[in-house]
Amino acid sequence: MKVSLYRKEKGMILATFQGGVHPYDGKEITSSSPVQTIFPKKEELVFPVAQHIGAMAVPVVKVGDSVLMGQIIAKAQGMISANIISSVSGTVKAIEPRLIADGKKVLSIVIKNDNKDMTIEGFGKNRDYEKLSKEEIREIIKEAGIVGMGGAGFPTHVKLAPKDDAKIDTIIVNGAECEPYLTSDYRMMLEEAERIVEGLKIELRLFENAKGIIAIEDNKLDAIEMLQKLVEKEENIEVRPLKTKYPQGGERFLIYAVTKRKINSSMLPADAGCIVSNIDTVISIQRAVKESTPLIRRIITVSGDAIQKPGNFNVRIGTSYTELLEAAEGFSKPVKKLITGGPMMGKAIFSTDIPVTKTSSALLAFTEDEAAEFEPSACIRCGRCVDVCPGNIIPQKIMEYALHSDTENYVKYNGMECCECGCCTYVCPSKRRLTQAFKQMRSEVASKRKKA
Repeated sequence: MKVSLYRKEKGMILATFQGGVHPYDGKEITSSSPVQTIFPKKEELVFPVAQHIGAMAVPVVKVGDSVLMGQIIAKAQGMISANIISSVSGTVKAIEPRLIADGKKVLSIVIKNDNKDMTIEGFGKNRDYEKLSKEEIREIIKEAGIVGMGGAGFPTHVKLAPKDDAKIDTIIVNGAECEPYLTSDYRMMLEEAERIVEGLKIELRLFENAKGIIAIEDNKLDAIEMLQKLVEKEENIEVRPLKTKYPQGGERFLIYAVTKRKINSSMLPADAGCIVSNIDTVISIQRAVKESTPLIRRIITVSGDAIQKPGNFNVRIGTSYTELLEAAEGFSKPVKKLITGGPMMGKAIFSTDIPVTKTSSALLAFTEDEAAEFEPSACIRCGRCVDVCPGNIIPQKIMEYALHSDTENYVKYNGMECCECGCCTYVCPSKRRLTQAFKQMRSEVASKRKKA
């Protein structure tokens, strides 16, 4: 049955069956699949030095060096950056540009895996985080190379060090996972619930005036129930069920849903007294601070109608997407479209010969490329894009400025408030590539601001 994603509700859209109640969004393909751990089989693992927002990390190893699992191989530089950690032991084979998910080549450290998993001293050692100071916790998180794992990749140690700790009153754990097909966070809520709660408690130690809220969409009732049981005796932590709608998991929309506070593109969550962390980010904080384990792995959903055996996989950072595909037993049918990330905000890729990074979340394979079936035509001014825009902008209007590279009017008419959720492109009957144009313009504006 064809899915309709067009049902307006407070500027968002919901996926619904015609006349049905429960949405079909592809999640049922992998939602009951426990996370499987896969180990790198290929000789090479590739570690791009840009796996985060901000300045690229600087390699601190050279070709021929021996490295250990958990060792920093590229060091953060500048105010906003993050360490890159080796997920295996072995030898540095090359430091050279390699292809990444967005189609660019980025300086990368290539490590020849010795399959021994020899670790740095203290790796995996338990710590009593209640005896650690705020500064020590933040430094551990920084050294562990943790970034926002919901897709943005903002360095977590920077996020957890706002100008005024006392103004932070709400820490939100983002368990919405609203993108179709993605279920990795959902599986972690079921399988690693204790780590989530403990990771949140570690964050709360940094902000004395804050309470913790685990926000979960109400299509994940078993996860809600499990986490509610775990926090029932916690005075400053609660589980908040949210209505299932897209893009509920976007930072701005999640903050509003939980607190009714509004932020825009010129603000940070901290300006609204909030810190927002993804499920896997909170788990990574717990693993780093309590278990002395830096960020060396990702949980990835492999799904789509062209995948032989869809599932969720625990995979080492640096592993090739090709190995992910092999773990899912390859393609069951000819593939017309490959996407890294979700179908709404992810990127189409032409090769699986790219590495898993800190911000990887999914590999989707489809037998049809619906986006390529239609050529864009002239805008008919139907207003659908305005109806579904969660940012309350006018996509039809700012598209005119985007097409003419008019950055001044693009900014003037709130083009920078676009969150690139893809809703406008999805509902457009003229099949105009709105989101792609906005993404390019936002990048162009940001580039001009950096030069100014």
